[in-house]
Amino acid sequence: MAKLRVVAGAQLDAANGDLRSQVHFCAETGQIWLHEHRMLLIHAQAQALLRKELIDTLGMDRAQGLLTRMGYESGVRDAELARVRAESMGDLDAFMTGPQLHTLEGIVKVTQIRLELDRTAGRFYGEFLWENSWEGQWHRHFFGIHTEPVCWTQIGYACGYTSAFMGRPILYKEVECAGMGDDHCRIIGKPLEEWDDASDYAHCVNRESIAEQLIYLQTQVVQLKTSMGENEGLPADMVGNSPAFRAAYELLRQAAGSQITVLLLGETGVGKEVFARTLHERGTRSKASFVAINCAAIPADLVESELFGVEKGAYTGALVSRAGRFERANGGTLFLDEIGDLPLAAQAKLLRVLQEGEVERLGDQTVRKVNVRLLVATNVDLRLLVKEGKFRSDLYYRLNAYQINIPPLRERKEDISPLSKRFLEKYCAIHGKRLKGFTDKAKRALLTYAWPGNIRELQNMVERGVILAPGGTRIEVHHMFSGFDERQALELGLDVHGDIHAPLTQSSKALCDAVLNGMMTLDQVEAMLLEMAVDKSHGNLSSAARMLGVTRPQLAYRLRRLQEVSPGLHDSAAPSPALPTP
Repeated sequence: MAKLRVVAGAQLDAANGDLRSQVHFCAETGQIWLHEHRMLLIHAQAQALLRKELIDTLGMDRAQGLLTRMGYESGVRDAELARVRAESMGDLDAFMTGPQLHTLEGIVKVTQIRLELDRTAGRFYGEFLWENSWEGQWHRHFFGIHTEPVCWTQIGYACGYTSAFMGRPILYKEVECAGMGDDHCRIIGKPLEEWDDASDYAHCVNRESIAEQLIYLQTQVVQLKTSMGENEGLPADMVGNSPAFRAAYELLRQAAGSQITVLLLGETGVGKEVFARTLHERGTRSKASFVAINCAAIPADLVESELFGVEKGAYTGALVSRAGRFERANGGTLFLDEIGDLPLAAQAKLLRVLQEGEVERLGDQTVRKVNVRLLVATNVDLRLLVKEGKFRSDLYYRLNAYQINIPPLRERKEDISPLSKRFLEKYCAIHGKRLKGFTDKAKRALLTYAWPGNIRELQNMVERGVILAPGGTRIEVHHMFSGFDERQALELGLDVHGDIHAPLTQSSKALCDAVLNGMMTLDQVEAMLLEMAVDKSHGNLSSAARMLGVTRPQLAYRLRRLQEVSPGLHDSAAPSPALPTP
């Protein structure tokens, strides 16, 4: 028997050691991580004082319910780690992750008395001994010996953990409790329906949380304010509350009811078409057609026929007469995206349409009147194109009647979380999957990443996470950023295994020191980066721009500026300092 106890103790130590390896303390960031969940190390007495204040404020019954639910959610979180471990070990060993974590977290020492479970059949019976319960001891300290069990947070944890692990409601009862004067605590757990008084405890495992009730009440308040005219909410497709986004949306709101031509400016993926559709839907033409066309996606020799229409036989291949986009949008709104890529010949005809309000199809002399509100968008500087002779100045001044600058996602960090949540809900519905959200580390990665592709990239990344994350879990870092190479991972602040690095590596610090000590100038650093990106992409400027997180025109401008400021800069630049290997 003694030998058996030694073996069991060794196995327990090994299991605890494995769990301890999942705990990471980061002194530089001041964070503690358990797997991908951020943890806190707090004083037991402070927690006990907060618990006492809750009881004094809410009363014993309401405080019990709140603390039980808090423990329940904590148990559900820890069960995620146990389910991951169950893929590489037996169910019994994986289940003991929870009791071991309860011990490791300093809540209570847990000893297994009896444990029987079959996840496939849904059978469960568990009996455990609790020693040194912080909750029982502190409750007794403040309130004296109680007539009923008082380890509410701990019992909630056990219920939440086991229910999540088993995939069905499991209820524990505390049959002995230190808060009642017993030497230790003892709990028994089994499926909810196997308890005679199950209905009295249904609230303990009911997944309808206080948060969901608050969200429901909040929805009612918003609807009430809307009906009273006190609050104008955002359209369903627009999410954001950052100052930069709100400023752009306010410009949109003021222009929506007019017929003025609007020029939407912003990087690729910021949501220019969403803004254009919202302008249409909130305007007086909302019941008419909204027609969109991407000028960059149409071959130059077909742009005019797409915009203005074509008559049969106008050119080889024109087998039937066809109305153009202006005619199709008559009475409604026409949105021309990437207007900077419109050929000069088409620009001249577009200007005439805007001035005269009429179009002529290719190969036809019939004039057709059109009444269209025009919205245009671009991710390039039209003024620069005008100077270069690539865009007509008269057309530019005609289109630039009302500008709306849509900020990039990196300038509206506050909106990343609500956008991620909206996309998560959308793609869970599309792919028929239920997920609990994002891990703490995944949330941090979403906020850390620069998002060169803006909202479109965020949307695609969340969809990838929804597809790769197992049902019933949370999206982890590697589910979204699994396709990143080592360079991209370092830019994000991740290593190849998905761990968060310190803000600056040794190489980064050495480069900073080289600039600050006068060994290199900022122009030389920029030139070195640009040259390396162009070389790595074998001269493909679009690919190099993606590496640097800028647009192709922005990269071309930087290259031209550096060449004008310091011709042959890369030839005369000081050699790169020797950077230590991280």
